[in-house]
Amino acid sequence: MKTWRRLQQIGAVPARSSVYVLPNTEQCREDFEWIRSEIVALGGDATVFAADAISVGGSEDIEAVFRRTREQDYRMLKGQIDRLLSARNRPRSGAAKGRLTSRSLRLLRDRLTAIERVDFFGAPGRAEAGAALASLELAVSGRRSAPRRAGAPPLSAGSFTGRRWVTRPRPGVDRMACAWLIRALIDPDATFGFTEQPAEADVPFDMYAGEFSHHGDSCTFEVLVDRFGLDRPALLKVGQVVHDLDMKDGKYGIVEAVAVGRIVEGLRTLHADDPTLLEHGIAVFDALARSFESDEQTSRSARAKRSPRRAGRHS
Repeated sequence: MKTWRRLQQIGAVPARSSVYVLPNTEQCREDFEWIRSEIVALGGDATVFAADAISVGGSEDIEAVFRRTREQDYRMLKGQIDRLLSARNRPRSGAAKGRLTSRSLRLLRDRLTAIERVDFFGAPGRAEAGAALASLELAVSGRRSAPRRAGAPPLSAGSFTGRRWVTRPRPGVDRMACAWLIRALIDPDATFGFTEQPAEADVPFDMYAGEFSHHGDSCTFEVLVDRFGLDRPALLKVGQVVHDLDMKDGKYGIVEAVAVGRIVEGLRTLHADDPTLLEHGIAVFDALARSFESDEQTSRSARAKRSPRRAGRHS
């Protein structure tokens, strides 16, 4: 039963009795090798091998099996969310409505993330499940993100080249993420300063007032993304991590947030020098964004590549 659960967690699907299949990627091979070693340690026998083609019987090919399995996962999750939304919308006392906790939302978000990680071939139902969860999160929080300023066009990054960006001393999560964003996508030649009193030529960010600061329930990172019209999938995920840590409202329940917060607190303990602290923080968020981009690239490649070689496991 333990092995079966582990196979479910890594997204493997059965091809026939005791034969499970994953796309032939480095991560999938590693996942299979770990399970093989666990089986062997328990006295069993297992083999990991690559196959040019896999027959699953009938007219359905293996990619269709992956898509059908993940579609079922999305459908089950959406059904659970829809039932919660329906129950929440029924007339009842405020106390009864409040039983859906932030922890419950985090568990649902974690489940959606887990399915997305093993959705190798772009199964139907992902967008619908995500939209349903967003609706539930909004219903529970009762809040909406601050809208983009009506009629305001995105700012041009070219107008901010080679500037000195300043913020308060002792940068934390939001300011580290902002500094990474500024240097990566807005002003590659940016320098950073730390002061409570910016000079006229400085560009302040995450100060207690100013254009690039908190607006509504948006943290400064989210405001920068919005004002410069930046649109990359990884930025959305990074922004959700930063929002949960900085705003402390559990709005997104992103599973990576706790670990990122711990790392940032560790950096603040290790480095008394603010410029050094900020540079280490920039590296953390660069790595985080690259990780999210890698997930997205893997998903796109799996959907685009129609006939991949596959790794199989036989026990």
